[in-house]
Amino acid sequence: MEPSAENDLPAAIVKRADGVYFAADATAVSCLSAVSQVFLGSAYFANLDYAIFIKLLYNCGPDLPANLTSKPLVRFADSIEPFHPPRRALYKSVKIINGEAEYYFEPVFFEIPDMPLQPARLNFDEFVSDMWVKGIRFGIDAPAVRDVITNGRLARIIVARRLNATPGRDASIVEVSADIHRSNAPREKSDGKLDLQAFQNRFPQVKPNVKLLRKVPRTPGVRGYELSGIVLEPPAPKDVELSSVAGEGTVIENLRDGEFLVSAVEGFLSVDPATKRLSIGPKIISREGVSARTTGNLQLTGEYEEFGDVQEQRSVDGGNITIHGDVFGIINSRGGDIVLSRNLMGGTATNADGGIRVQGVASGAVLQTKRGEVTLARAESCIISGTRVVIGEASNCEIIAEEVVIKVAEGCAIAARKIEIASAGPRKQNEMLLYTLVPDTSKFEKKIAELQPKVQHAAHEANLRKAEIDAITGQTEVRNYLTLATRVRKREVMLTPEQEPLFHKMAAAVGPSLRAVAKISLAMKAAQVQQEQAQEEVNQVQRQKMAIMRGSRCMVETLTGDVLLRTMTFVPDGPPAYDRPAKDVKAKVRTTAAGMVTIYSGATGPIAWAPETD
Repeated sequence: MEPSAENDLPAAIVKRADGVYFAADATAVSCLSAVSQVFLGSAYFANLDYAIFIKLLYNCGPDLPANLTSKPLVRFADSIEPFHPPRRALYKSVKIINGEAEYYFEPVFFEIPDMPLQPARLNFDEFVSDMWVKGIRFGIDAPAVRDVITNGRLARIIVARRLNATPGRDASIVEVSADIHRSNAPREKSDGKLDLQAFQNRFPQVKPNVKLLRKVPRTPGVRGYELSGIVLEPPAPKDVELSSVAGEGTVIENLRDGEFLVSAVEGFLSVDPATKRLSIGPKIISREGVSARTTGNLQLTGEYEEFGDVQEQRSVDGGNITIHGDVFGIINSRGGDIVLSRNLMGGTATNADGGIRVQGVASGAVLQTKRGEVTLARAESCIISGTRVVIGEASNCEIIAEEVVIKVAEGCAIAARKIEIASAGPRKQNEMLLYTLVPDTSKFEKKIAELQPKVQHAAHEANLRKAEIDAITGQTEVRNYLTLATRVRKREVMLTPEQEPLFHKMAAAVGPSLRAVAKISLAMKAAQVQQEQAQEEVNQVQRQKMAIMRGSRCMVETLTGDVLLRTMTFVPDGPPAYDRPAKDVKAKVRTTAAGMVTIYSGATGPIAWAPETD
């Protein structure tokens, strides 16, 4: 094209006396089309600013100064000059390998017919135009090319390189709260010493409205370009949503500084290893087990659920404790239930106020609750105590409870107020011992003995008053008056006017005696009331005695060998008979004590015994 023909220039390029410009509002596509039109028209841009040139065409490289981009025109060259064929002939072909263009620089000459070769020099601006026509439209190493051309060196260099696309950054989720971090430092005790058996904060607890996690948005990659100018798109970065990790007790909030996962309630944090969801609730959930390596000894304030094992010499103190693994250590609960989904092997489970359930086997273990039910599928060589004990199979166990229900018992020593066993018998060297707890009724008998003199004294007083009355009413004149007065009152005898004065005279004669009888009769009735009240007190105590005695019984359906049944007394108003240390439980049911009465000894069943209460 003719450089001076400004009207032939595309709209994206503006040529003025002070230089060549790109219109600032022109699109990259229109600029590329305009540049191609110039280069393919055998022209080039003189004094080309290659950095601005590439930035405007491909948006590649450092940002342009603000004073350039704020103007309606962006200058990138001095002028548009013609690229004559003799000059174009100075430029050789370029070799392209693996996204790199290699060019061999050597001395160049004009070839003029009938004249010797004339030395010539290459020009960077022409080089750019020639490379464009040869398909190199991006990535020229301007400093390197300018240096070789300026110094006239003989060199084979890489004159242009492909720009590979830069991958973006995937979206991610980061922690923003220190409250969700565990502290495995040793716990400091009240005396300032460190407890090396326990960690400081193994199960973090958070308040409501605490930012826990923040989503870092994905960052798009940067485009690359082939030498031909073809765009190389970066792979799309992966996105992630906070909803994928939002569990119960959390909410997602979009705030000014980003998208956050926020605690909705106060509670303990737990992370599901399968779904990676973070949840907050009143229950502590652990999946690593309880050992010196993972948690140390635990002293917990909330409910606890453990999916791993509890190792030997490790303790868990809390409430509403559920263990899905095997337990070899110590479980202490202040309330709620202890639920062991597998086995309790040589360990201990105690509950101050609640039940204990072992769904597997308890062997060589101690299970005690002060108020609650102990339920086991199978127990071997265990010490068990509680309000109620229910076992499928029990062998060589020592048990004290208010009530015991067992399907099969072998070689056990069992003491309870109510015993129900489907099958019982000895096991190897261990006898099958049953003790029905019967109340110590001595306090009732003492009370009755204290009340009997009161009953007898009142009865004696009533008898004395009656004898006095009989003595007075036995006198002839009194007896005759009373007989006549009774018949007159009943209208069996009608008095004549002449007889009435005589009747009143009789009444006046016996009046003092009748008044004495009335006074003595009141005293007799008072004594009788006292006797009845004292007797009712005796009857009430007797009923209480019978009621508490009716709570004891022993039922065994089938005997598979010798079984010994005795009574064992307990104090009704004292602490429960089963509320005692484990070693005392064993001694209590394996040792014969004074006052025990043998009820049954033999191998022929069934056994059905209850105390006489008539």
